[in-house]
Amino acid sequence: MARAIRFHQTGGPEVLNLETVEVGDPGPGQVRLRHRYVAVNFIDIYFRTGRYPHPLPAGLGSDAVGVVEAVGEGVDFVRPGDRVGYLLGPQGAYSDVRVMPAEVLIPLPDGVSDRSAATLMMKGLTAQYLFRQVFPLQGGETILYHAAAGGVGLVACQWARALGVTMIGTVSSEAKAEVARAHGCAHTIVTGGMTPEDLVREIPRRVREITGGKGVPVVYDSVGRDTLMASLDSLALRGTLVSNGTTSGPVVVDTTLLAVKGSIWLTRPAMVHYATPRSHMLAMADELFSHVLAGRIVGEPQQEFPLERAADAHRALESRQTTGATVLTL
Repeated sequence: MARAIRFHQTGGPEVLNLETVEVGDPGPGQVRLRHRYVAVNFIDIYFRTGRYPHPLPAGLGSDAVGVVEAVGEGVDFVRPGDRVGYLLGPQGAYSDVRVMPAEVLIPLPDGVSDRSAATLMMKGLTAQYLFRQVFPLQGGETILYHAAAGGVGLVACQWARALGVTMIGTVSSEAKAEVARAHGCAHTIVTGGMTPEDLVREIPRRVREITGGKGVPVVYDSVGRDTLMASLDSLALRGTLVSNGTTSGPVVVDTTLLAVKGSIWLTRPAMVHYATPRSHMLAMADELFSHVLAGRIVGEPQQEFPLERAADAHRALESRQTTGATVLTL
């Protein structure tokens, strides 16, 4: 038996329930994993609220770190006792123990703690595919990154610094601006208290001021609807808008607008298309962990909640009370 967070209807954090569930032995191609830390990501809120439809009742979460307890037939690349993490697992990570596909597991190297890995699995590999694959940064660029003090944002700040990239980051408060700058963000734009009209005017103005009027070659925008126009107006001619999230609401774009704003490229990437097949995922993890082991990227949770307080973790994340990564502890 194991404890697991499940929900039987979509809605607010109150729909999350701690339940006791049966966990059997792993079948062919599977492992049984005992979690140590489970990451809380904004995508979990999308599943809970029904923005991303999912059959109910359901578990929640797809990003965790733990220890392999048992392996099923045909699994020869991990063994009982191995420390592993994952970010592409099926929903159900908010639990003590689970049976899951072995192919999504990423071995953790010595020198990377479970606690650190829990903050870096989804968030670190998101920074990797955004910066190294979606729009490959070479060093020397100036970029705009929204939500620079968030979980992915703080990793992105450090990765930009490691690459020699000048990051302009938007944050919601001066306190978060200080955190982002401490992690390597070169310039911050505090958007807290701005009206939608202010965002459209002030963000591009500051970006043009910093870049000498040129704008940036790429904007990474996880906010969505509220920052769309500001992002487009911050781009240089033939720049790229990477729409990698919609925390403020979905993005709807008339493609004519992309021409008007300077023949802009727009992409909406998904992790699964960059981290598969498994060899791609392992190569991404190798690059991430090389930075961690060299001390160029540090990941530690800024907020921790016990599993039974998963609803409180969601409330904190939704209310923008958090900075950096949030995890559930087991």
